[in-house]
Amino acid sequence: TAAAARSARPAGAFLMPSSTLRVLCRTSTHLNDRAIAPTPFGGVGPRSGWTDMTQYNVDDLSLIASEWTANLIARTIDTPERIELGCRDSSLFVDTLLVPIKRRSGEGLGIELQEIAGGREDGLGITIITGLVEGGCADRSGGDILAGDSIASISVARTISNSGTSSEEEVLVAATECLGYDSTVAAIQSLPQVEGGKNEEEGMVVEEDEEVLLTLKRIRRKPRVKVNLRFPPSQNEPDATIELFAGENLRQGMLVRGVKLNDPLAKRFDTKNGGNCGAGGLCRTCSVSVLRGGEVLSPQKIAEKQMLEDNPRWRLGCKATVGYGMLEGELTVQVNPRQWGDDSEEWS
Repeated sequence: TAAAARSARPAGAFLMPSSTLRVLCRTSTHLNDRAIAPTPFGGVGPRSGWTDMTQYNVDDLSLIASEWTANLIARTIDTPERIELGCRDSSLFVDTLLVPIKRRSGEGLGIELQEIAGGREDGLGITIITGLVEGGCADRSGGDILAGDSIASISVARTISNSGTSSEEEVLVAATECLGYDSTVAAIQSLPQVEGGKNEEEGMVVEEDEEVLLTLKRIRRKPRVKVNLRFPPSQNEPDATIELFAGENLRQGMLVRGVKLNDPLAKRFDTKNGGNCGAGGLCRTCSVSVLRGGEVLSPQKIAEKQMLEDNPRWRLGCKATVGYGMLEGELTVQVNPRQWGDDSEEWS
C-alpha cells in the first residue's frame, strides 16, 4: 500500500447515503449490554477484571504508526475473506477496545484522523487517530481514546417499535477498519443523524445526546513473564532465568530458548512406561514443580488434574500457558521434579 499522510482533520457525523452501513442485529438488549471486548490473542484466555491494560500501552506515536499493517485473512468455512489490522513486531499485539461516546445533533464526533497508508482506488488504507477536538463529543465523553488508535467500526442503535408494546433495537454499523482517510470519513458520515429527542429540565428544553459505540484497535505490548528455572543437583546445571510472552506455551517457550524438559524418570500416564509423547499430555516428562507465581499460568483442565493429583503443585509444561488473563509477573519452577527428592523446596 502506498504510504500517504493527510493533515489531521475532525471526523464528522452527518447524513450521507447509507450504502456503507449494514444492520448488525435486531435485539431487545441495549447496545452496551453486548459490548464485550474479545480475547486479545490466543492462549491468554479472557482478560482478568483486575488487570490494568493501560500498563501495556505504547506511548511512542511514531513507533505505533510504523507498526500498523493491513493483513489479508483468508476465507474459512465460518468466516469470509477480509482485511484486518495487525502489527509487525511479535512482541506487540493489536487489542480491541469498545468505547461509548455521546454525540449531539449538528456536531461531528470530534476525532482528528490521519491517513498513514492509502492512495488506492479501492479506498483501502490505514487511518489512525491523532487527537481529540477540545470540547468535542469524544472529548466530553471522556472515553479511553488515544493517539495512534484506529477506528475499526462505529455502531449506533435505533429502536424499532413492533405491534403492541414490544420494541427491538436495530444496530447499524459503519465499518472503517483498513480504510484510507476519505473512505473512513465517508463511512462515519453514513451514520444516520442524531434522533431529535428532547427533555425538559427546569423549564428549559435540553437536547438529549445519543450514544454510539466505537470499536477501536490499539497496539499494545504483550505482557511478559519472568521464569526462574531451578535444576536438580544431579544435573549439575546452574539455575537460569528466561522471559516468555503472554500466550506462550510453557514447554514450547522453554524449548525454543534452549531448555529441554525430558525427565528420564517420568512414566507415561497411559502405558506406565517411558517415552516422550510429543506434547500430547500423556508422558509427564515435561512436568515442572511450581514454587511461586502459579497465578500467571492457565488453569488446569480435568485431564491434567487427574494425571497430577498426587502432586498438586506440579504442572505439565505442554498444557500450561503463561500470562493467562493478560497477567504479567514472575514464575519460579523446579525442572524435572522427580529428580529432586529430599532437595525439593517448599511451595509458597
